[in-house]
Amino acid sequence: MIIPVRCWSCGKVIAHAYADYKKAVESGEDPQKAMDDAGLERYCCRRMFLSHVELIDEVAPFSVPREN
Repeated sequence: MIIPVRCWSCGKVIAHAYADYKKAVESGEDPQKAMDDAGLERYCCRRMFLSHVELIDEVAPFSVPREN
């Protein structure tokens, strides 16, 4: 759904780098170079970015409107 704030394995804060990573990859940059530029050195943190799937658009139609 949303990129986790911290890596599940090591606990390093990673969420702040996801927007820059996504923008770089969509513009055609190599994912490896984009992760290097974002400061992701550990393979566990890199896994969090590579395996992330945006599901919010698929889940949103099933959300229940809240009453005030």
